[in-house]
Amino acid sequence: MPEPRTPDPRQATHRPPAPDDAATITLSVDCGGSGIKAAVLDAAGTAHAEPVRVPTPYPLPPSRLVETIAEIAAGLPPAQRVTVGLPGMIRRGVVVHTPHYIRPRGPRTAVSAELADAWRSMDVQAAVGERLGLPALVLNDAEVHGAGVIAASGLELVLTLGTGLGSALFLGGSLAPHLEWSHAPVRPRTTYDEFVGEPERRRLGNALWSRRVLRVVEGLRPVFWWDRLYLGGGNARQITRGVLDRLGDDVVVVPNSAALVGGARAWSLPR
Repeated sequence: MPEPRTPDPRQATHRPPAPDDAATITLSVDCGGSGIKAAVLDAAGTAHAEPVRVPTPYPLPPSRLVETIAEIAAGLPPAQRVTVGLPGMIRRGVVVHTPHYIRPRGPRTAVSAELADAWRSMDVQAAVGERLGLPALVLNDAEVHGAGVIAASGLELVLTLGTGLGSALFLGGSLAPHLEWSHAPVRPRTTYDEFVGEPERRRLGNALWSRRVLRVVEGLRPVFWWDRLYLGGGNARQITRGVLDRLGDDVVVVPNSAALVGGARAWSLPR
């Protein structure tokens, strides 16, 4: 059966209706470059089972991702809705661009034209919802992460440090249009994504890599003038104490578990 596709992301449907009371149970799925994590949570963000993590399988066409999510869901308690966070540019549940899954061997390897075509304009929200038989919400992974931590007051920027650099921006709790500015150059032939991504952390070690994180924060501060910056993702915990002390009182390091908690809270975001 052909995968659900949407030829133009602007024509994609808004998120579907779903239960929205305190008893609602959400399957929250965080799809990364190296791993796919999932948990079942109530509306308060309390887990109803141990979270599950599996390595991201490659090559990963859309149908395989949907089936991987379904396999994970089958081993968890039942849910009434599902939230999926995906890396890349996602508009109304439709993939405009995703950086990792178009590469048969994973992040930072050669792009497959066939996979790129399969992912382009893929309506993941419709595919996941149909496969699981649940209302589905699909957002950029940093946006879901942000939903788990923001105070919904002022301008709040979320940066996730992992395979690459993710970002999400909120104003008064409302999600701003997503920008993949991490693909912009921070220096010649090097993007922000590459500058503080996992390969550079491993190459440099945590001390030098943490200084790069500080440089990114200091460079972005006069661009965004945020009220609060949240640093999350799997590598946020690798930032050294010396750099943490220099980040400023308006910068908060948050646990990576927010990526799953945000799946339960993302449905309440004003959009």
